[in-house]
Amino acid sequence: MTGYAKPWTSYADQLRILQQRGMQVSDAAKALEYLGRIGYYRLSGYWHDMRQWQCDANGQRVVLDQFKPGTQFQDVVALFDKRLRLLVLDALERIEIALRVDLSYRLGQKGPFAYLDPANFNAVFTQKKKRSGLTAYAEWLQKHDSLIQRSSEKFIQHNRNKYGLPLAIWVACEVWDFGCMSVLFSGVPEPEQNDIAKSYGLPADSGSVMVSWLCSLNYVRNVCAHHSRLWNRNVVDQPKLPKKGAVQALDVFHGKAWLVARPFALLCICQHLMQQINPHSSWSQRVRVLLESFPPLHHVGLTLQGMGMEAQWLQALDDGRPAYWTSLLR
Repeated sequence: MTGYAKPWTSYADQLRILQQRGMQVSDAAKALEYLGRIGYYRLSGYWHDMRQWQCDANGQRVVLDQFKPGTQFQDVVALFDKRLRLLVLDALERIEIALRVDLSYRLGQKGPFAYLDPANFNAVFTQKKKRSGLTAYAEWLQKHDSLIQRSSEKFIQHNRNKYGLPLAIWVACEVWDFGCMSVLFSGVPEPEQNDIAKSYGLPADSGSVMVSWLCSLNYVRNVCAHHSRLWNRNVVDQPKLPKKGAVQALDVFHGKAWLVARPFALLCICQHLMQQINPHSSWSQRVRVLLESFPPLHHVGLTLQGMGMEAQWLQALDDGRPAYWTSLLR
């Protein structure tokens, strides 16, 4: 048994605690509804930056329980709006499908079961890990087999019943999720990574950049799938940037590690990929409309800077043109 001593707390008591700490609640019934439907701890991720702080004796910033003046419960709920996650998932679905086709097409040229031959993958992918004793390729095969076994898709059942296992790669690829696809991409030989990256508007030697993009996007996909806070999250698996000039919208992130570690850079990466997949997509326009609707929370220190924008990007230009950040999502 751990030393955890916090007692169970009713929704009414949770709301009372928030009010005692300075949060303004104009509609208690609505606030209780959100606490009951969403949960205190999930919501707390959104109001963390609304809490006051002070420096300790060592000059380290310490976050306090008290909220900044003017913090309102409805502001917290506005930040919880799931439209950003839904938009990101929309883009990731299209990216996932396109890359699944690319991978299965190229591997399929080597044979319908080319994915079962470790000789078709790079040395790192087929090298045993010291800790597990397994290769990344073996772990991928386990995940792949699990997805096949769990699939209830009729075309999978049809192929299994008619031809048995294993399935041809152009059939099997349809059950890959984003993680399965991105791991396999990391395992194909570098020339093939480079070739696919080039088809998505990157320089010919950008296979490793594409690998990192897919890893980062898979992290974001998992955040969205678990309904977790996205807008100002620190991205653990950060993407590499292509060389300057390769993707104009990404040039502004060079030399600015903290911006690369935030979601806005990944929105720009999604937009670049979407432009290659479907140049006529309205996805970037929908994202701009959403970000422009970000609630006015300057009084508690929250702006789109938390997404990974610089302050000057948020300022409308003198000639009446939109703020600079909007140009990065075109």
